Amino acid sequence: MNKSYDVRFWNITVKKGRKRPYVLRWLVGGKVQTKPFTTRELADSFKSELIQGARRGEAFDIETGLPESMIRAARSVSWFQHARDYVDDRWDKVSAKQRISIAETLTAVTVSLAADHKGAPDSETLRKALRRWEYNKNRREADQPAEVAAALNWVRKASVPLADLAEFEGITRALAVCAQKLDGSPAAPSYYTRRRRVLYNVLKYAVQRKRLAVNPIDGLDWKPTEDDQVWEEIDPAIVPSPRQMAELLTAVSYAGPRRGPRMVAFFACVYYAMMRPGEVVSLRESDCELPATGWGRLMLAGSKPSVGTEWTDSGEYHDDRGLKGRNRRAKRPVPIPPELVRILRDHINRYGVAPDGRLFRTERGGVLLPSGYGRTWHRARALALTPAEEASDLARRPYDLRHAGVSLRLNAGVPPTQVAEWAGHSVEVLLKIYAKVIAGHDHVWEARMDDALGS
Repeated sequence: MNKSYDVRFWNITVKKGRKRPYVLRWLVGGKVQTKPFTTRELADSFKSELIQGARRGEAFDIETGLPESMIRAARSVSWFQHARDYVDDRWDKVSAKQRISIAETLTAVTVSLAADHKGAPDSETLRKALRRWEYNKNRREADQPAEVAAALNWVRKASVPLADLAEFEGITRALAVCAQKLDGSPAAPSYYTRRRRVLYNVLKYAVQRKRLAVNPIDGLDWKPTEDDQVWEEIDPAIVPSPRQMAELLTAVSYAGPRRGPRMVAFFACVYYAMMRPGEVVSLRESDCELPATGWGRLMLAGSKPSVGTEWTDSGEYHDDRGLKGRNRRAKRPVPIPPELVRILRDHINRYGVAPDGRLFRTERGGVLLPSGYGRTWHRARALALTPAEEASDLARRPYDLRHAGVSLRLNAGVPPTQVAEWAGHSVEVLLKIYAKVIAGHDHVWEARMDDALGS
Protein backbone atom coordinates (compact mmCIF):
# COMPACT_ATOMS: atom_id res chain seq x y z
CA MET A 1 0.00 0.00 0.00
CA ASN A 2 1.46 3.38 -1.03
CA LYS A 3 0.86 5.71 1.91
CA SER A 4 0.75 9.44 2.36
CA TYR A 5 0.04 11.87 5.19
CA ASP A 6 -0.57 14.69 2.74
CA VAL A 7 -4.37 14.88 2.82
CA ARG A 8 -6.63 17.80 1.90
CA PHE A 9 -10.40 18.08 1.75
CA TRP A 10 -12.69 20.24 -0.38
CA ASN A 11 -16.24 21.32 0.20
CA ILE A 12 -19.03 19.04 -1.01
CA THR A 13 -20.34 20.13 -4.39
CA VAL A 14 -23.75 19.56 -5.96
CA LYS A 15 -24.09 18.23 -9.51
CA LYS A 16 -27.72 18.70 -10.40
CA GLY A 17 -29.44 16.13 -12.59
CA ARG A 18 -27.44 13.16 -11.30
CA LYS A 19 -28.76 10.22 -9.30
CA ARG A 20 -26.05 10.90 -6.70
CA PRO A 21 -25.60 14.66 -6.90
CA TYR A 22 -23.54 15.33 -3.75
CA VAL A 23 -19.86 14.91 -4.62
CA LEU A 24 -17.02 14.75 -2.11
CA ARG A 25 -13.49 15.46 -3.37
CA TRP A 26 -10.27 15.09 -1.41
CA LEU A 27 -6.56 14.89 -2.18
CA VAL A 28 -4.19 12.13 -1.00
CA GLY A 29 -0.52 12.32 -1.95
CA GLY A 30 -1.31 14.51 -4.93
CA LYS A 31 -4.06 12.17 -6.25
CA VAL A 32 -7.62 13.50 -6.40
CA GLN A 33 -10.29 11.18 -4.97
CA THR A 34 -13.99 11.54 -5.80
CA LYS A 35 -17.06 9.90 -4.30
CA PRO A 36 -20.73 10.77 -5.06
CA PHE A 37 -23.65 10.38 -2.62
CA THR A 38 -27.41 10.46 -2.89
CA THR A 39 -27.82 12.85 0.09
CA ARG A 40 -25.74 15.56 1.71
CA GLU A 41 -25.99 13.78 5.07
CA LEU A 42 -24.26 10.69 3.67
CA ALA A 43 -21.55 12.83 2.10
CA ASP A 44 -20.99 14.76 5.35
CA SER A 45 -20.82 11.53 7.36
CA PHE A 46 -18.21 9.96 5.08
CA LYS A 47 -16.15 13.16 5.01
CA SER A 48 -16.25 13.27 8.82
CA GLU A 49 -14.81 9.75 9.02
CA LEU A 50 -11.96 10.69 6.71
CA ILE A 51 -11.20 13.84 8.71
CA GLN A 52 -11.16 11.88 11.97
CA GLY A 53 -8.62 9.48 10.47
CA ALA A 54 -6.40 12.39 9.44
CA ARG A 55 -6.65 13.96 12.90
CA ARG A 56 -5.56 10.68 14.49
CA GLY A 57 -2.43 10.84 12.38
CA GLU A 58 -3.27 7.84 10.23
CA ALA A 59 -1.60 7.28 6.89
CA PHE A 60 -3.92 7.29 3.87
CA ASP A 61 -3.72 4.84 0.97
CA ILE A 62 -2.99 6.83 -2.18
CA GLU A 63 -4.84 4.38 -4.44
CA THR A 64 -8.15 4.22 -2.55
CA GLY A 65 -7.88 7.48 -0.64
CA LEU A 66 -8.83 5.74 2.62
CA PRO A 67 -7.19 5.88 6.05
CA GLU A 68 -5.49 2.76 7.43
CA SER A 69 -8.30 2.11 9.94
CA MET A 70 -10.92 1.78 7.20
CA ILE A 71 -8.72 -0.51 5.14
CA ARG A 72 -7.95 -2.72 8.17
CA ALA A 73 -11.66 -2.98 8.96
CA ALA A 74 -12.36 -4.16 5.43
CA ARG A 75 -9.54 -6.72 5.41
CA SER A 76 -10.42 -8.10 8.83
CA VAL A 77 -13.67 -9.57 7.47
CA SER A 78 -13.67 -12.40 4.94
CA TRP A 79 -16.15 -12.65 2.10
CA PHE A 80 -17.49 -15.84 3.69
CA GLN A 81 -18.17 -14.17 7.05
CA HIS A 82 -19.72 -11.12 5.43
CA ALA A 83 -22.01 -13.28 3.28
CA ARG A 84 -23.14 -15.16 6.38
CA ASP A 85 -23.80 -11.87 8.21
CA TYR A 86 -25.86 -10.64 5.28
CA VAL A 87 -28.02 -13.78 5.33
CA ASP A 88 -28.68 -13.28 9.04
CA ASP A 89 -29.53 -9.62 8.54
CA ARG A 90 -32.00 -10.25 5.69
CA TRP A 91 -33.55 -13.56 6.74
CA ASP A 92 -36.58 -12.21 8.60
CA LYS A 93 -37.09 -9.34 6.16
CA VAL A 94 -37.56 -11.23 2.90
CA SER A 95 -39.79 -13.93 1.43
CA ALA A 96 -38.78 -17.57 1.17
CA LYS A 97 -38.15 -17.22 -2.57
CA GLN A 98 -35.86 -14.28 -1.93
CA ARG A 99 -34.01 -16.36 0.66
CA ILE A 100 -33.38 -18.98 -2.00
CA SER A 101 -32.19 -16.36 -4.48
CA ILE A 102 -29.78 -14.93 -1.90
CA ALA A 103 -28.43 -18.38 -1.00
CA GLU A 104 -27.93 -19.37 -4.65
CA THR A 105 -26.10 -16.14 -5.48
CA LEU A 106 -23.86 -16.27 -2.40
CA THR A 107 -23.07 -19.92 -3.08
CA ALA A 108 -22.00 -19.24 -6.66
CA VAL A 109 -19.82 -16.28 -5.70
CA THR A 110 -18.25 -18.03 -2.68
CA VAL A 111 -17.27 -21.08 -4.71
CA SER A 112 -15.79 -18.95 -7.46
CA LEU A 113 -13.75 -16.72 -5.14
CA ALA A 114 -12.24 -19.74 -3.34
CA ALA A 115 -11.56 -21.76 -6.50
CA ASP A 116 -7.82 -21.02 -6.57
CA HIS A 117 -7.11 -22.57 -3.16
CA LYS A 118 -5.81 -26.09 -2.82
CA GLY A 119 -7.58 -28.98 -1.16
CA ALA A 120 -11.07 -28.01 -2.25
CA PRO A 121 -13.87 -30.55 -1.79
CA ASP A 122 -15.78 -31.55 -4.89
CA SER A 123 -17.93 -28.71 -6.18
CA GLU A 124 -21.25 -30.50 -5.68
CA THR A 125 -20.55 -31.12 -1.99
CA LEU A 126 -19.32 -27.57 -1.48
CA ARG A 127 -22.38 -26.05 -3.17
CA LYS A 128 -24.73 -28.23 -1.16
CA ALA A 129 -22.97 -27.31 2.08
CA LEU A 130 -23.24 -23.61 1.38
CA ARG A 131 -26.74 -23.50 -0.06
CA ARG A 132 -28.50 -25.94 2.25
CA TRP A 133 -26.64 -25.24 5.50
CA GLU A 134 -24.42 -22.17 5.76
CA TYR A 135 -26.63 -19.77 3.82
CA ASN A 136 -29.87 -21.24 5.17
CA LYS A 137 -30.38 -19.82 8.64
CA ASN A 138 -33.07 -22.38 9.44
CA ARG A 139 -30.65 -25.30 9.00
CA ARG A 140 -27.30 -23.84 9.97
CA GLU A 141 -27.33 -25.40 13.42
CA ALA A 142 -28.80 -28.71 12.24
CA ASP A 143 -26.73 -31.89 12.22
CA GLN A 144 -24.33 -31.85 9.29
CA PRO A 145 -22.93 -34.87 7.44
CA ALA A 146 -19.17 -35.21 7.87
CA GLU A 147 -18.46 -34.17 4.28
CA VAL A 148 -20.59 -31.04 4.69
CA ALA A 149 -18.82 -30.01 7.89
CA ALA A 150 -15.44 -30.59 6.23
CA ALA A 151 -16.43 -28.53 3.18
CA LEU A 152 -17.58 -25.61 5.31
CA ASN A 153 -14.40 -25.75 7.39
CA TRP A 154 -12.32 -25.61 4.20
CA VAL A 155 -14.18 -22.69 2.64
CA ARG A 156 -14.06 -20.74 5.91
CA LYS A 157 -10.26 -20.87 5.76
CA ALA A 158 -9.99 -20.45 2.00
CA SER A 159 -12.30 -17.44 1.67
CA VAL A 160 -10.74 -14.25 0.33
CA PRO A 161 -10.93 -10.95 2.26
CA LEU A 162 -14.06 -8.95 1.53
CA ALA A 163 -11.76 -6.12 0.44
CA ASP A 164 -10.71 -8.18 -2.59
CA LEU A 165 -14.08 -7.37 -4.14
CA ALA A 166 -13.17 -3.69 -4.11
CA GLU A 167 -10.57 -4.50 -6.78
CA PHE A 168 -11.49 -4.78 -10.46
CA GLU A 169 -10.38 -8.42 -10.69
CA GLY A 170 -12.39 -9.43 -7.64
CA ILE A 171 -15.66 -7.73 -8.47
CA THR A 172 -15.63 -8.75 -12.15
CA ARG A 173 -14.95 -12.35 -11.15
CA ALA A 174 -17.98 -12.27 -8.87
CA LEU A 175 -20.16 -10.70 -11.56
CA ALA A 176 -18.94 -13.18 -14.16
CA VAL A 177 -20.07 -16.18 -12.13
CA CYS A 178 -23.45 -14.49 -11.61
CA ALA A 179 -23.82 -14.52 -15.40
CA GLN A 180 -23.14 -18.26 -15.77
CA LYS A 181 -24.97 -21.51 -15.31
CA LEU A 182 -23.37 -24.34 -13.36
CA ASP A 183 -21.83 -25.73 -16.56
CA GLY A 184 -20.20 -22.38 -17.34
CA SER A 185 -22.51 -21.52 -20.22
CA PRO A 186 -24.14 -18.04 -20.33
CA ALA A 187 -27.21 -17.67 -18.15
CA ALA A 188 -30.41 -15.96 -19.24
CA PRO A 189 -30.32 -12.16 -18.90
CA SER A 190 -33.02 -12.08 -16.23
CA TYR A 191 -31.10 -14.72 -14.26
CA TYR A 192 -27.99 -12.53 -14.32
CA THR A 193 -30.02 -9.44 -13.44
CA ARG A 194 -31.49 -11.16 -10.38
CA ARG A 195 -28.11 -12.38 -9.16
CA ARG A 196 -26.44 -9.05 -9.82
CA ARG A 197 -29.12 -7.34 -7.73
CA VAL A 198 -28.39 -9.70 -4.82
CA LEU A 199 -24.64 -9.12 -5.10
CA TYR A 200 -25.15 -5.36 -5.24
CA ASN A 201 -27.19 -5.45 -2.03
CA VAL A 202 -24.59 -7.65 -0.31
CA LEU A 203 -21.92 -5.06 -1.11
CA LYS A 204 -24.24 -2.20 -0.15
CA TYR A 205 -24.54 -3.90 3.23
CA ALA A 206 -20.72 -3.92 3.43
CA VAL A 207 -20.72 -0.15 2.97
CA GLN A 208 -23.38 0.24 5.65
CA ARG A 209 -21.28 -1.85 8.04
CA LYS A 210 -18.21 0.24 7.10
CA ARG A 211 -16.43 -2.83 5.79
CA LEU A 212 -16.08 -1.22 2.34
CA ALA A 213 -15.78 2.46 1.58
CA VAL A 214 -17.82 2.29 -1.61
CA ASN A 215 -19.89 -0.24 -3.49
CA PRO A 216 -17.51 -1.48 -6.23
CA ILE A 217 -20.41 -2.07 -8.64
CA ASP A 218 -21.29 1.62 -8.67
CA GLY A 219 -19.86 3.16 -11.81
CA LEU A 220 -18.33 -0.14 -12.97
CA ASP A 221 -18.15 -0.37 -16.76
CA TRP A 222 -18.49 -4.13 -17.19
CA LYS A 223 -21.01 -6.52 -18.71
CA PRO A 224 -20.92 -10.31 -19.16
CA THR A 225 -20.83 -10.27 -22.97
CA GLU A 226 -20.09 -7.84 -25.76
CA ASP A 227 -23.63 -8.21 -27.05
CA ASP A 228 -26.39 -5.99 -25.73
CA GLN A 229 -28.38 -7.81 -23.10
CA VAL A 230 -32.05 -8.40 -23.81
CA TRP A 231 -34.91 -9.79 -21.76
CA GLU A 232 -36.20 -13.23 -22.54
CA GLU A 233 -38.91 -12.27 -24.96
CA ILE A 234 -41.87 -14.61 -25.08
CA ASP A 235 -41.72 -16.79 -28.18
CA PRO A 236 -45.11 -16.72 -29.93
CA ALA A 237 -44.63 -20.44 -30.63
CA ILE A 238 -45.32 -21.29 -26.96
CA VAL A 239 -48.61 -19.36 -26.86
CA PRO A 240 -51.75 -21.43 -27.55
CA SER A 241 -54.58 -19.88 -29.54
CA PRO A 242 -58.03 -19.51 -27.94
CA ARG A 243 -59.17 -22.61 -29.86
CA GLN A 244 -56.20 -24.65 -28.68
CA MET A 245 -56.72 -23.38 -25.15
CA ALA A 246 -60.34 -24.53 -25.17
CA GLU A 247 -59.26 -27.98 -26.34
CA LEU A 248 -56.55 -28.15 -23.67
CA LEU A 249 -58.99 -27.28 -20.88
CA THR A 250 -61.38 -29.96 -22.15
CA ALA A 251 -58.48 -32.44 -22.15
CA VAL A 252 -57.64 -31.56 -18.54
CA SER A 253 -61.03 -32.93 -17.47
CA TYR A 254 -60.00 -36.31 -18.95
CA ALA A 255 -56.45 -36.28 -17.51
CA GLY A 256 -57.24 -38.60 -14.64
CA PRO A 257 -60.75 -39.48 -13.47
CA ARG A 258 -60.34 -37.92 -10.02
CA ARG A 259 -57.73 -35.18 -10.31
CA GLY A 260 -58.40 -33.99 -13.85
CA PRO A 261 -61.90 -32.50 -13.42
CA ARG A 262 -60.80 -30.71 -10.24
CA MET A 263 -58.00 -28.96 -12.14
CA VAL A 264 -59.95 -27.45 -15.06
CA ALA A 265 -60.76 -24.27 -13.14
CA PHE A 266 -57.18 -24.04 -11.86
CA PHE A 267 -55.68 -23.86 -15.36
CA ALA A 268 -58.56 -21.66 -16.56
CA CYS A 269 -57.58 -19.07 -13.92
CA VAL A 270 -53.97 -19.05 -15.12
CA TYR A 271 -55.19 -18.39 -18.68
CA TYR A 272 -58.31 -16.23 -18.41
CA ALA A 273 -57.17 -14.20 -15.36
CA MET A 274 -53.42 -14.14 -16.21
CA MET A 275 -52.65 -15.44 -12.72
CA ARG A 276 -49.41 -16.92 -11.49
CA PRO A 277 -49.90 -20.53 -10.28
CA GLY A 278 -49.03 -19.47 -6.72
CA GLU A 279 -51.80 -16.87 -6.87
CA VAL A 280 -54.32 -19.48 -8.02
CA VAL A 281 -53.33 -21.78 -5.15
CA SER A 282 -54.08 -18.90 -2.74
CA LEU A 283 -57.41 -17.87 -4.36
CA ARG A 284 -60.37 -17.83 -1.94
CA GLU A 285 -64.10 -17.67 -2.54
CA SER A 286 -64.19 -14.22 -0.90
CA ASP A 287 -61.81 -12.99 -3.61
CA CYS A 288 -64.33 -13.84 -6.34
CA GLU A 289 -67.20 -11.82 -7.75
CA LEU A 290 -69.11 -14.30 -9.92
CA PRO A 291 -72.40 -12.93 -11.28
CA ALA A 292 -74.95 -15.18 -12.96
CA THR A 293 -74.31 -13.44 -16.28
CA GLY A 294 -71.63 -11.24 -17.75
CA TRP A 295 -68.13 -10.44 -16.62
CA GLY A 296 -66.92 -11.06 -13.10
CA ARG A 297 -63.96 -9.90 -11.08
CA LEU A 298 -61.22 -11.41 -8.93
CA MET A 299 -59.61 -9.35 -6.17
CA LEU A 300 -56.25 -11.03 -5.78
CA ALA A 301 -54.70 -10.59 -2.36
CA GLY A 302 -52.01 -13.22 -1.87
CA SER A 303 -49.87 -15.98 -3.26
CA LYS A 304 -48.59 -19.37 -2.15
CA PRO A 305 -45.43 -19.98 -4.21
CA SER A 306 -43.78 -23.37 -3.82
CA VAL A 307 -40.36 -22.99 -2.21
CA GLY A 308 -39.69 -26.06 -0.05
CA THR A 309 -39.94 -26.71 3.68
CA GLU A 310 -36.31 -25.69 4.34
CA TRP A 311 -36.90 -22.04 3.47
CA THR A 312 -40.17 -21.11 5.17
CA ASP A 313 -40.59 -20.03 8.79
CA SER A 314 -43.60 -22.30 9.17
CA GLY A 315 -41.91 -25.42 7.81
CA GLU A 316 -44.62 -25.68 5.16
CA TYR A 317 -43.80 -26.36 1.50
CA HIS A 318 -45.55 -23.17 0.37
CA ASP A 319 -44.71 -19.64 1.46
CA ASP A 320 -47.74 -17.58 2.43
CA ARG A 321 -47.02 -14.12 1.06
CA GLY A 322 -48.50 -11.09 -0.63
CA LEU A 323 -48.61 -10.38 -4.34
CA LYS A 324 -45.30 -10.33 -6.16
CA GLY A 325 -43.58 -6.96 -6.13
CA ARG A 326 -46.19 -5.33 -3.87
CA ASN A 327 -46.62 -4.69 -0.17
CA ARG A 328 -48.23 -7.38 1.95
CA ARG A 329 -51.68 -5.76 2.02
CA ALA A 330 -51.90 -4.77 -1.64
CA LYS A 331 -54.65 -6.22 -3.83
CA ARG A 332 -54.94 -6.55 -7.60
CA PRO A 333 -58.36 -6.46 -9.29
CA VAL A 334 -58.68 -8.55 -12.45
CA PRO A 335 -61.84 -8.57 -14.61
CA ILE A 336 -62.65 -12.08 -15.83
CA PRO A 337 -64.72 -13.09 -18.87
CA PRO A 338 -68.04 -14.93 -18.60
CA GLU A 339 -66.35 -18.22 -19.56
CA LEU A 340 -64.17 -18.18 -16.45
CA VAL A 341 -67.08 -17.01 -14.31
CA ARG A 342 -69.04 -20.07 -15.43
CA ILE A 343 -66.10 -22.44 -14.83
CA LEU A 344 -65.51 -21.10 -11.31
CA ARG A 345 -69.20 -21.25 -10.38
CA ASP A 346 -69.34 -24.87 -11.57
CA HIS A 347 -66.16 -25.70 -9.66
CA ILE A 348 -67.48 -24.28 -6.38
CA ASN A 349 -70.85 -26.01 -6.80
CA ARG A 350 -69.18 -29.35 -7.46
CA TYR A 351 -66.21 -29.32 -5.05
CA GLY A 352 -67.01 -26.64 -2.49
CA VAL A 353 -64.20 -24.76 -0.80
CA ALA A 354 -61.65 -25.49 1.92
CA PRO A 355 -62.37 -24.43 5.54
CA ASP A 356 -60.23 -21.33 4.95
CA GLY A 357 -62.12 -20.54 1.76
CA ARG A 358 -59.51 -21.73 -0.77
CA LEU A 359 -60.99 -22.91 -4.06
CA PHE A 360 -58.22 -25.31 -5.00
CA ARG A 361 -56.83 -28.17 -2.92
CA THR A 362 -56.07 -31.85 -3.16
CA GLU A 363 -58.75 -34.47 -2.52
CA ARG A 364 -57.52 -34.66 1.08
CA GLY A 365 -57.62 -30.90 1.52
CA GLY A 366 -53.90 -30.28 1.10
CA VAL A 367 -52.22 -27.48 -0.82
CA LEU A 368 -51.61 -28.17 -4.51
CA LEU A 369 -47.99 -28.91 -5.46
CA PRO A 370 -46.34 -28.08 -8.80
CA SER A 371 -45.42 -31.73 -9.29
CA GLY A 372 -49.09 -32.73 -9.06
CA TYR A 373 -50.66 -30.17 -11.35
CA GLY A 374 -47.63 -30.46 -13.64
CA ARG A 375 -48.38 -34.14 -14.26
CA THR A 376 -52.01 -33.33 -14.98
CA TRP A 377 -51.00 -30.70 -17.53
CA HIS A 378 -48.55 -33.10 -19.18
CA ARG A 379 -51.34 -35.66 -19.66
CA ALA A 380 -53.72 -33.00 -21.00
CA ARG A 381 -51.20 -31.91 -23.64
CA ALA A 382 -50.85 -35.51 -24.81
CA LEU A 383 -54.62 -35.75 -25.20
CA ALA A 384 -55.28 -32.40 -26.85
CA LEU A 385 -52.30 -31.77 -29.13
CA THR A 386 -51.07 -33.45 -32.27
CA PRO A 387 -47.79 -35.40 -31.95
CA ALA A 388 -45.91 -32.54 -33.60
CA GLU A 389 -47.49 -29.95 -31.28
CA GLU A 390 -46.84 -32.09 -28.23
CA ALA A 391 -43.16 -32.37 -29.17
CA SER A 392 -42.93 -28.59 -29.56
CA ASP A 393 -42.80 -25.92 -26.86
CA LEU A 394 -46.47 -25.04 -27.33
CA ALA A 395 -48.00 -24.53 -23.84
CA ARG A 396 -45.34 -26.83 -22.41
CA ARG A 397 -45.57 -25.38 -18.90
CA PRO A 398 -48.66 -24.29 -16.95
CA TYR A 399 -47.05 -20.86 -16.67
CA ASP A 400 -47.27 -20.53 -20.46
CA LEU A 401 -51.03 -20.15 -20.03
CA ARG A 402 -50.41 -16.87 -18.21
CA HIS A 403 -48.35 -15.72 -21.19
CA ALA A 404 -51.23 -16.75 -23.44
CA GLY A 405 -53.70 -14.71 -21.39
CA VAL A 406 -51.52 -11.60 -21.52
CA SER A 407 -50.92 -12.08 -25.27
CA LEU A 408 -54.65 -12.45 -25.91
CA ARG A 409 -55.38 -9.06 -24.37
CA LEU A 410 -52.49 -7.28 -26.05
CA ASN A 411 -53.48 -8.63 -29.46
CA ALA A 412 -57.08 -7.62 -28.80
CA GLY A 413 -55.90 -4.02 -28.52
CA VAL A 414 -56.17 -3.57 -24.75
CA PRO A 415 -53.68 -0.82 -23.79
CA PRO A 416 -50.42 -2.23 -22.35
CA THR A 417 -50.80 -0.06 -19.24
CA GLN A 418 -54.11 -1.76 -18.47
CA VAL A 419 -52.84 -5.25 -19.22
CA ALA A 420 -49.79 -4.62 -17.01
CA GLU A 421 -52.03 -3.57 -14.13
CA TRP A 422 -54.22 -6.67 -14.44
CA ALA A 423 -51.25 -9.03 -14.81
CA GLY A 424 -49.19 -7.52 -12.00
CA HIS A 425 -46.34 -6.40 -14.28
CA SER A 426 -44.65 -3.07 -14.77
CA VAL A 427 -45.37 -1.59 -18.20
CA GLU A 428 -41.65 -1.60 -19.03
CA VAL A 429 -41.25 -5.30 -18.29
CA LEU A 430 -44.47 -6.21 -20.10
CA LEU A 431 -43.42 -4.44 -23.31
CA LYS A 432 -39.96 -6.02 -23.23
CA ILE A 433 -41.15 -9.55 -22.54
CA TYR A 434 -44.07 -9.54 -24.98
CA ALA A 435 -42.41 -7.54 -27.78
CA LYS A 436 -42.58 -10.41 -30.28
CA VAL A 437 -46.13 -11.32 -29.35
CA ILE A 438 -47.51 -7.88 -30.18
CA ALA A 439 -45.37 -7.39 -33.28
CA GLY A 440 -46.67 -7.95 -36.81
CA HIS A 441 -49.91 -5.99 -36.45
CA ASP A 442 -48.89 -2.92 -38.46
CA HIS A 443 -51.87 -3.32 -40.79
CA VAL A 444 -54.25 -3.04 -37.83
CA TRP A 445 -52.67 0.15 -36.53
CA GLU A 446 -52.41 1.61 -40.04
CA ALA A 447 -56.13 1.07 -40.56
CA ARG A 448 -56.90 2.77 -37.26
CA MET A 449 -54.66 5.69 -38.17
CA ASP A 450 -56.47 5.98 -41.51
CA ASP A 451 -59.78 6.18 -39.64
CA ALA A 452 -58.38 8.82 -37.29
CA LEU A 453 -57.04 10.90 -40.17
CA GLY A 454 -60.18 10.49 -42.22
CA SER A 455 -58.29 8.83 -45.08
